[in-house]
Formats: sequence, structure tokens, C-alpha cells
Amino acid sequence: MNTLVKQTWAGLRVLLVMTVLLGLLYPLSVWAIARVPGLEGNAEGSIVTQNGQAVGSSLIGVDPVPADPAHDPWFHTRPSAVGPDMPSGASNKGPDNKDLVKTIEQRKAVVAEREGVSPDQVPPDAVTASGSGLDPAISVAYAELQAPRVARNTGLPLDRVKQLIEQSTSGAGIGVPGVTVLPLNLAVRAAAGGAH
Repeated sequence: MNTLVKQTWAGLRVLLVMTVLLGLLYPLSVWAIARVPGLEGNAEGSIVTQNGQAVGSSLIGVDPVPADPAHDPWFHTRPSAVGPDMPSGASNKGPDNKDLVKTIEQRKAVVAEREGVSPDQVPPDAVTASGSGLDPAISVAYAELQAPRVARNTGLPLDRVKQLIEQSTSGAGIGVPGVTVLPLNLAVRAAAGGAH
């Protein structure tokens, strides 16, 4: 009986110590580290705010849906491999998959029509989805392809739109310099007087 009591008491002490360590001290230390200056943005989702309102995340690309597709003033991100009911994920289809090839050709036709160019001028990142489907950046080539449409629909001079593209270009691209779409769209909206 004495051994049973000793083992039970030892088990309860271990339970109590682990509860304090892993249930209280560890979560509190992670929370405190996330509040260190310079880390808090990453810990809180890298939220981008404008006029005190959250407008998105600098790490998550969400393709804007224009109210009037015929007068689309926005730069678009890479497509997602999944539907609107599941915004993130990959298709796991290889380059020889007939469905994927057909989807890419359809996307290429849509982008070419929207931008007023031939399908062979559409860059690969405009029609291929990333692993997550939420890349925040596009290639400079895809941004420059969209620039004339954005300029036309916002009333901004094309040179000004190209300046905004250059200001939003960093090393965040797909192995090459990339243009982060959310800040670019915010800059276009600000330059156009917030009309869009």
C-alpha cells in the first residue's frame, strides 16, 4: 500500500510540474517573445493597415475581385489551385497532367483577354498557381503586363504606374525580384485619389 501511495504522489507531482511548465510558463514565454520589438509584426500576421484599418497581410496574397471586370483597376496575384471555399492549397498536379495543362491554357486566355495581349505574352506566374495559392508577390513581367490596364482604368499616367511598380519591387519574388501586390494596389489607390 505504501508503494502505491508513493507512486501516486510522484505521478501527481510530475503532472503538476508539467502543467505549470507546459501549460503556463511555455505559452507565456512564447507570447512574451512575440512582443519583442521587430518580431511583433510576424507574430500578429504581418497586418497591413491604412487609416487605422486592417487591409490585409504583407505575407498573404489575395486576388482582388473587381466590382466591374470591364474596368478593373487592380493588379492581380498568382492564381490559386483551389476554389473560393478553400482559399489555400496546391493541386499536386504535375506538368504532364492534362487537366493542369488545360487549366493553364484557359487562364492564359483569360489573362491575355483582360490585358489585351496575345497569349504568348502572358508570363508563367500569371497562369501557374503556387504551392500555397497565396503568394503575395508576382514577377515584374506580370506587373508590367498589367500596368497599361491599371493606368487606363485609374486615370493615372502609365509612367506613374510603372514608378509605383518599381517602388513595390523587392527580392520577394519567385527566385527573382518580385512585386508585392497589396502595397502596390494600395499605392495605386492612393495615387488615384482613393476613387477605386
